[in-house]
Amino acid sequence: METNKELIAQCEARAKQWLSPSFDENTRKEVQKMLDDSDKTNLIDSFYKALEFGTGGLRGIMGAGSNRMNIYTVGMATQGFANYLKKNFANREHISVVVCHDCRNNSRLFAETVADIFSSNGIKVYLFDDMRPTPECSFAIRHFGCQGGVNITASHNPREYNGYKAYWEDGAQVLPPHDTGIIDEVNKVKIEDVKFSGNKALIQIIGEEIDKIYLDKIHTVSIDPEVIKRQKDLKIVYTPLHGTGMMLIPRSLKLWGFENVHCVKEQMVRSGDFPTVKSPNPEYGEALTLALRDAKALDADIVMASDPDADRVGMACKNDKGEWVLVNGNQTCLIFLYYIITNRKQKKLLKPTDFIVKTIVTTEVIRKIADKQNIEMRDVYTGFKWIAREIALSEGKQKYIGGGEESYGFLAEDFVRDKDAVSACSLLAEICAYAKDKGKTLYDLLMDVYLEYGYSKEFTVNVVRPGKTGADEIRAMMDNFRKNPPTELGGSKVVRVKDYLTLKEHDDKGNVKDLVMPTTSNVLQWFCEDDTKVSVRPSGTEPKIKFYLEVKGCMKCSGCYERCEKEGAEKIEAIKKSLKLD
Repeated sequence: METNKELIAQCEARAKQWLSPSFDENTRKEVQKMLDDSDKTNLIDSFYKALEFGTGGLRGIMGAGSNRMNIYTVGMATQGFANYLKKNFANREHISVVVCHDCRNNSRLFAETVADIFSSNGIKVYLFDDMRPTPECSFAIRHFGCQGGVNITASHNPREYNGYKAYWEDGAQVLPPHDTGIIDEVNKVKIEDVKFSGNKALIQIIGEEIDKIYLDKIHTVSIDPEVIKRQKDLKIVYTPLHGTGMMLIPRSLKLWGFENVHCVKEQMVRSGDFPTVKSPNPEYGEALTLALRDAKALDADIVMASDPDADRVGMACKNDKGEWVLVNGNQTCLIFLYYIITNRKQKKLLKPTDFIVKTIVTTEVIRKIADKQNIEMRDVYTGFKWIAREIALSEGKQKYIGGGEESYGFLAEDFVRDKDAVSACSLLAEICAYAKDKGKTLYDLLMDVYLEYGYSKEFTVNVVRPGKTGADEIRAMMDNFRKNPPTELGGSKVVRVKDYLTLKEHDDKGNVKDLVMPTTSNVLQWFCEDDTKVSVRPSGTEPKIKFYLEVKGCMKCSGCYERCEKEGAEKIEAIKKSLKLD
């Protein structure tokens, strides 16, 4: 009880600082209302900490408070980032950044605030004239030779969220040590230090001229233009889920040569309220409801959906019975890498120095493809900045040909350093055309992969715990898993444990070896006798802890898929019981 009183007192002290004239009248009123409320839950959640950079940068619910997204938290983050850029690039005569934003409520306001602050600090700003996909922000940083960038987006989060992605000069999201360096600078900033005024002479509005260069570069990702010419009438249904994908994805598909693209009319309406979906997340089948409606009416070949900032793609295709089925992120990544490796090999484009990348929580079937095809595969932490790091480390020595993660992100090119739904949607359409050219569907292609490399079923469990109490509970769960690790999962013995916080791997025979990773991360992985893999990690961008389950099965014919799915689902339920997640 005393601890709670102490926490309330700390939050009240922080909140009272937000009643000063440095903050606008509406903010002061909102903060005073929290202070006056007898229920201190909102006050605590809004002020118990400052928003921190996680795996995706700064992200939070919009509203007043140090733990909320508003012009002041955005302003202090930007002032700190500006201070860090000026320190880090002190020997440069000119420092420049790109500023971009998505469709969310307040995104343009936040982007203009960011541009004003950078320019007030003597930093040149390339500000997009309107919302743009996240990958174009990454591309523009590299194109202009900037030292950094900011994209205002909360990606696929619910409508009440917004976010702030900080980028470095390589076009990737900020990695250690720069992330902590920026945080240290941000933590020194007081609201009166923020230079909000803006220097319009240092802000250059950009738009269509970059769109064209970017789209032309995306077109170079195509592996088999001839198959597109033969299948140019492929029936594609696409939805941007009210977001930035509407700006470029239909244009990209047209540029690649696809002439029969149907966009979901209701979701081509730009809106930060996302009125036609519960959540603008292509991971959720509900988000594809309207697209599937149109696909059935048109007898389409493929359905594609990009999230609000157009860095991730979800898809659906017809199964062997002609029924529409959703293809999950692991399967999408599998299909991409299978096609890239197979078709590059057929066209004699594959080289011994080529490599692919996946995240540690993504399906292990990708490893089997890489091993069989003699392609180097690298495992990295969750978050595309780690894939970008691998591209940067091998630049000029080895060629990156593709990489992805289970959460529907894929990057097929190296001139962008974040996941890219513009290139992914275009390449996915080409893969569908390739399959159709062979009398197959994308579903048939997936069955081919499982038959050749082994069946796998993946399932993610998200345990949501919002606010201060939730953060404490998530921490306690991870501590408990380390002190009392499971010995079996779904009836199969745990034979290996990887702890990325200690960077140690233990097996059931008492052997210990080091894990070679660039830094530590709060992730645990358990591997079982039957090849089950379970990973657990707190989310870096949302108030939840994530469990990634992967189970294997024996698939000898495409008709065995339903049996494997049923057995896999049963095994997943057993694992959930072992972890008390049911």
